[in-house]
Amino acid sequence: MTEEIIIAGFGGQGVLSMGKILAYSGIMQDQEVSWMPSYGPEMRGGTANVTVILSDDRINSPILNEFDTAIVLNQQSMDKFESMVKPGGLLLYDPNGISHHPKRKDITIATIEAVKEATLINRKTFNMVVMGAFLKVHPIVKMDNIHRGLKKSLPERHHHLIPLNEEAIKKGMAKVQIIHKV
Repeated sequence: MTEEIIIAGFGGQGVLSMGKILAYSGIMQDQEVSWMPSYGPEMRGGTANVTVILSDDRINSPILNEFDTAIVLNQQSMDKFESMVKPGGLLLYDPNGISHHPKRKDITIATIEAVKEATLINRKTFNMVVMGAFLKVHPIVKMDNIHRGLKKSLPERHHHLIPLNEEAIKKGMAKVQIIHKV
């Protein structure tokens, strides 16, 4: 199994952190992992994306032109990455701020109103709501490995927030909606 994922949005949405947690979770499952962030010099508010590859086999290259999954958190990312999802792949997005919704019929399309759901928990859990939605639709890593990935990626001074992040993941799992399934 190899899963090639792009997570894209604005800086400050937790895009890179979500990728890092997925990467650590894959390591905890004894998978080969690649984590390659990309962001502009402006960081917060600028565009950011991360490519994560999880594989049972050796990864040849972290550079990809198409993806099994795209997790899209803003319109600029939708415009750039929708066409790069492989046929049969998954596009997961938060409709907040999206004006041109995906139209493809050859991929699975799912949405999560992560802004709304995170506001009910803690707005800083936005990315974990999205993570939960992704894991519900495509459970490529086990929840106990996500917990271990959170512990590994969060500084120890923030470990008291792990239960809050896990609550957000469960909320995302409960609230994700499949718009189109292939």
